[in-house]
Amino acid sequence: MKLTILGYYGGYPDHGVGTSSYLIESGDYKLLLDCGSGALLALEKASDSFALDAVLLTHYHHDHAADVGVLQYYYQLHSGAKKADPLPIYGHTKDPLNFAALTFGDFTKGMGYSGDSVLDLGPLHLTFLETQHPVPAFAVRIEEKTTGQVFVDTSDTRAFPALAPFAEKADLLMADTNFLAGHQAPLWHLTAPQAGALAAQAHVKELLLTHLPQEVSLATLKVQAQAEAGEIPVVLASETLFIDGNKLFEQK
Repeated sequence: MKLTILGYYGGYPDHGVGTSSYLIESGDYKLLLDCGSGALLALEKASDSFALDAVLLTHYHHDHAADVGVLQYYYQLHSGAKKADPLPIYGHTKDPLNFAALTFGDFTKGMGYSGDSVLDLGPLHLTFLETQHPVPAFAVRIEEKTTGQVFVDTSDTRAFPALAPFAEKADLLMADTNFLAGHQAPLWHLTAPQAGALAAQAHVKELLLTHLPQEVSLATLKVQAQAEAGEIPVVLASETLFIDGNKLFEQK
């Protein structure tokens, strides 16, 4: 699998970098995981937006779904051949109003999932875990069928025991890491030490810190996560970073 980071901030874009959105590719299959603010502009640099096979939203907070509407307009108004027509947008069904908005005319179609859903999307096998967040949100475990490679995205969540078994032995753990150690409650996102500890408890191969804060030292965030992750490599999400197989690359 290949992972291209389109946006990685939590809450709001900053200095030209958008919020949560990731392009996952397996062969010629393209899955857009979350569609935060700035996702469509970043996607244009990485791929033809009409080449998407599907979109999957972990939840409906704006920093994960803000660009869904403009993506729908793109599919309505832009000329060209579409790989998926209509484009399936997968979202959980615990918020009926937001789920209903995923269907837009003949251009996009909402596809529901829940915590016990199992989705086979082309070469990818997906399972879900409801997280602990002020709104329903779901971690997703994505396995590439041909290689067995596993990416796990925690989505937005505070720390809770079920996360570690869900992420067990993932090749890559994408962990919501919005706070430094000592952040005052309520904690609806992981602290850096909690993200590192989760990686260690789940015995993952690599930890990618995502959903990053704008106003704290990211170098400190990484150091705190690494202290708990032990020998597991810890990487900060970056718009210049992509992961292909088990290798990290910097885009020039």
